[in-house]
Amino acid sequence: MPPAFPGRAPWGTASKLRAWQQAALTEYEAREPRDFLAVATPGAGKTTFALRVATDLIQRGVVRRVTVVAPTEHLKRQWADAAARVGIHLDPNFRNSQGRHGANFDGVALTYAGVASKPALHAARTKAAPTLVILDEIHHGGDALSWGDAVREAFEGATRRLALTGTPFRSDTAPIPFVTYAPGGDGIRRSIADYTYGYGDALRDGVVRPVIFLSYSGQMRWRTRAGDEVSAQLGGGDLTKDMTAQAWRTALDPEGQWIPSVLAAADRRLSEVRRSVPDAGGLVIATDQADARAYAAHLRRITGQPATVVLSDDDGASERIESFAEGDSRWMVAVRMVSEGVDVPRLAVGVYATSTATPLFFAQAVGRFVRVRRRGETASVFLPSVPQLLALAATLELERDHALDRPEKDDDPEADLLAAAEREATGPDAVGPDGVAGTFQALEAQATFDRVLFDGGEFGTGAEVGSEEELDFLGLPGLLDADQVSTLLRQRQADQVAGRRAPRPAVDHRRLADLRKELNALVGAWARRSGQPHGSVHTELRRRCGGPEVALASEEQLQARTALVRDWFVGKR
Repeated sequence: MPPAFPGRAPWGTASKLRAWQQAALTEYEAREPRDFLAVATPGAGKTTFALRVATDLIQRGVVRRVTVVAPTEHLKRQWADAAARVGIHLDPNFRNSQGRHGANFDGVALTYAGVASKPALHAARTKAAPTLVILDEIHHGGDALSWGDAVREAFEGATRRLALTGTPFRSDTAPIPFVTYAPGGDGIRRSIADYTYGYGDALRDGVVRPVIFLSYSGQMRWRTRAGDEVSAQLGGGDLTKDMTAQAWRTALDPEGQWIPSVLAAADRRLSEVRRSVPDAGGLVIATDQADARAYAAHLRRITGQPATVVLSDDDGASERIESFAEGDSRWMVAVRMVSEGVDVPRLAVGVYATSTATPLFFAQAVGRFVRVRRRGETASVFLPSVPQLLALAATLELERDHALDRPEKDDDPEADLLAAAEREATGPDAVGPDGVAGTFQALEAQATFDRVLFDGGEFGTGAEVGSEEELDFLGLPGLLDADQVSTLLRQRQADQVAGRRAPRPAVDHRRLADLRKELNALVGAWARRSGQPHGSVHTELRRRCGGPEVALASEEQLQARTALVRDWFVGKR
């Protein structure tokens, strides 16, 4: 049996199964377990597997009802639509106040929050008839102690329980309902899956896309809550945890130049992909609603087209996601709603523009881009160059289980990264809400291309935004298999290294010093005349003329900026 069927059924149907789905189904039928945990990487087809189990159990008379529990309102509708395609009718609009579902339905689709609000009702419904309960993204059952208790109370009487997840781990030690834990050699209890199909397996089988991570660094400048002005390189190796967080926050500031530069680079990458995949789309994951709106405005200026904005799990969010999924527009911007489970197969380019850095959220976010539709599709995800994210990108294929305990002394570097990402800083330099113990202020954010991460390797030697070196990587063909991606990345790397070893023109350091002095004097004079801060004037010059900060600029770049300032003085803006 081949690992993946070329003529496999559309998502949400069960007429043909992939090899892993058939193997998991065979395991399920052989054991006939009351509880079964299937762990499969995002995009592998957990829904198809679950619906095949459901149809078989209904046909054999083992169950008469099906209850699906999902994290969000949108996913309830997605489940109901998929189930309808295989003849199972679920009511996604069921409300606890109804008490029971209509006679025309085979069951209901609920959220974990809905179950937690009235567990006794769902316990009674579950016991009233033989019921299969499908717990989608089961790790959410441990989101709060009350949720876990409610899920256990509601579904303890179920005939069968099928738990699904693509990320079988949590950032805490809250137990996940109906999941078996067993101690390992180190005494730590970890979750035990009945069937596992990881990203590495799916990539080898051609079930998911390979992911290319493109990271961007740059010079950041900000004012701390203590009033100190700080400048640092994003992702610099000598930065403290607080300084890394501050530089990261500065990079994500919509008013700086980092975000529009990275969005423009991502859009160039999307244009290249759309040469081969005309309906390919992009997704920007933002930290909050204000940032999402601002990023969408940047994208409109870059592309000339409006971006779909999904701000929250509100009444119109599902329709906007569905409309984007079915159309061919370029970009969608979302906060958290599209980070997990949502099915938009045409997403091929992503921008991770959020400060969330837990392994769970990162894996779920990247999972939005890996669903394959045709052979050779690749996914490209743009990241800030910060250690937490680069470490997660480098270990994408690592399989994790949920640890119920914590060791007395944990020397695991990944655990240290997670703890650092989640620890709340409260010192005078902390990055917290504005208006609390002083105000953090992002002052300047410039972007530079840093490197490409793929299949555990790093490629690229750093380059200016818009340079030929950056375009070498942005211009990778849109249809490549994993081996072709590796070959081309190694070739680009070799070409860049060879180019940097070529003889370079002599540099006159005295001439550069004179040009810097002249430029700074002109900037100071213009700042006094216009009332603009010095930093803002330098930022505008860099935006219009290109190049790095003054200390790193070439003779030609300094001359161009000097000429531009002189034009301002004579009214040529």
